[in-house]
Amino acid sequence: MAADMDSTPEKLHLKAEVGLVGGVSLIAGVMIGSGIFMSPQTVLLNIGSPGASLLIWACCGLLAMLASLSYAELGTVIRESGGEYIYILRTSGNLMAFVFAFTSIAVVRPTSLTGLALSFAQYVVAPFYEDCPPPVVVVKSVAAVGILLLTIVNCLNVRSAMAVAVIFMVVKLIALVVIVIGGVVVLIQGNTANLQNTFEDTNLNISAVGMAFYQCLWSYDGWNNLNSVTEELKRPEVNLPRALMIAIPMVTVLYLLVNVSYLAVMTPREMAFSSAVAVTWGNKVLGGWGWVMSVAAALSSFGSLNGSFFSGGRVCFVAAREGHMPDILAMAHVRRLTPSPALIFTTIISLIVLIPGDFEGIVNFFSFTAWFFYGVTISGLLYLKIKRRDLPRTYTVPIIIPIMVLLAAVFLVLAPIIDNPRIEYLYVTIFVLSGVIIYVPFIHYKLFPGLLNKLTVVLQLFLEVAPVDKNL
Repeated sequence: MAADMDSTPEKLHLKAEVGLVGGVSLIAGVMIGSGIFMSPQTVLLNIGSPGASLLIWACCGLLAMLASLSYAELGTVIRESGGEYIYILRTSGNLMAFVFAFTSIAVVRPTSLTGLALSFAQYVVAPFYEDCPPPVVVVKSVAAVGILLLTIVNCLNVRSAMAVAVIFMVVKLIALVVIVIGGVVVLIQGNTANLQNTFEDTNLNISAVGMAFYQCLWSYDGWNNLNSVTEELKRPEVNLPRALMIAIPMVTVLYLLVNVSYLAVMTPREMAFSSAVAVTWGNKVLGGWGWVMSVAAALSSFGSLNGSFFSGGRVCFVAAREGHMPDILAMAHVRRLTPSPALIFTTIISLIVLIPGDFEGIVNFFSFTAWFFYGVTISGLLYLKIKRRDLPRTYTVPIIIPIMVLLAAVFLVLAPIIDNPRIEYLYVTIFVLSGVIIYVPFIHYKLFPGLLNKLTVVLQLFLEVAPVDKNL
C-alpha cells in the first residue's frame, strides 16, 4: 500500500529488515528458551509417566504447528504487525481488540518476559550457590539487569536485536545437540531401563493433563512471534509460512530427542523432582563439566527473552497506533526507527511484575490467558474463511486445521478449572473483563484527552520520537 502523501511532514516507517534466516531465528530463538531446561520435570510430575510425557511433548509440537499455519494465513491476509491484536481488531472489532491489548500489554507479555528473565537469572547465579538455593533478591536483581540490557539493545536498532537472536539461537542449538548426542551415547551403552514400561502410572485426570499441557506449551511459546513483526519481514507472503514450517518441526524434533536423552540418563523420579533438569543431566553425563549446561541454559533463556522483547514491544506499538493506547507508544525514534517508547513501557511493567514474580505461577497464568486469546484469534480466521472468501490470499490452510486448534484452545482454557477450580483463574477472568470497564470511558468516549496530549508532547521531545505511518 502506498504511503499517504499530503501536506503533512513525511512520516516514519519501520524497516523491513527481517529475512528468512532472521525469521527462523526469531521463532526458534524464542521457542527454545527456559522451557526445555525447566519444564520437562513439571510435565512428567503432572502426567505421571515417561511415555505419556513424550506424547504430551509431541502433541504440543503438533498443536503449535497447526496454530502457526493458521496464523500464517492470517498474516498473509492481514499484512500488518501486531499479531493477535491486529487480527482480533480486524475480525472481532475494537472492544475485543482493546481487551486483548489491555490484558496482553499490562499482564501477559510482562509476565512472559519476567518468567524468562527469572529462569535466565536462576541459571546465571546457580554456579555461585551450589550448596544452597540462591537468595531471591540476587536472582531478581540479575533478572532486572537482563531486562534492562535487552531494552537498550532493542532500542538501538533492529539489526542489533536480530544479530542477538541469531547468535543465541546457534548457542542454544549447540547445547541441545550436546544433550541429544549424550543421550544417544548412553542408549548405545545399553542404559534403556528408564525407557521401559513407559506408560505405567499415567495420570489421566483432566486437570493434570491440562497442567501438563500448560507447562509443555510454555516451552513452545514463541511460535506466533513472527506475526507480531510482519511489517518488518521481507516478502511476508513467502517468508512467513516458510519460517514457520522450518522452525517449529525442527524445535519439536529437538525437544523430543532431548526428553529421551533426559529419560535415558535419569530415572523418572530423579527427573520429576529435579530443580533444574538440564543441570542434573550435565552433572551425570559431563561430570566436572556439568556447569556448562547451567551456562547454556542461561544463554538460551537470554536469547528467548530477546526475541520476546523484539516482538512484544511491537504489539504495544500497534495497539497505540490504532488508538487503543496513548499516542506516545505508537511512535518510533527519528533516527534509529525503533519503537522505543513501547519497548520502554513494556520494560517498566515487566520490572513491576518482577517484584512479586513466581516462575510456576507465571507459567500457569500466562498459558490460561494466552490460549483464551489464541482461541479468539483462530475464531477470526474461521470468520474470514467462511464470510470473506473474496479477500486475496497467498497462503491458505484447510478449514479443519483452525477448527482443531480452536477445540484445543477451548480444552486448554477449561481443563485446569474443571476438576480443580482455583481462585487465581477467577482473578484472571475478572481482570480480563475489567478491560471493558476501562474501554468505555477512556477509549470510546475519550475522557481527559488534554492531559494525555500534553504528556505526549513532553515525552516526544525527551525521547526524540515521531509518529509512524501505518500505511506501508
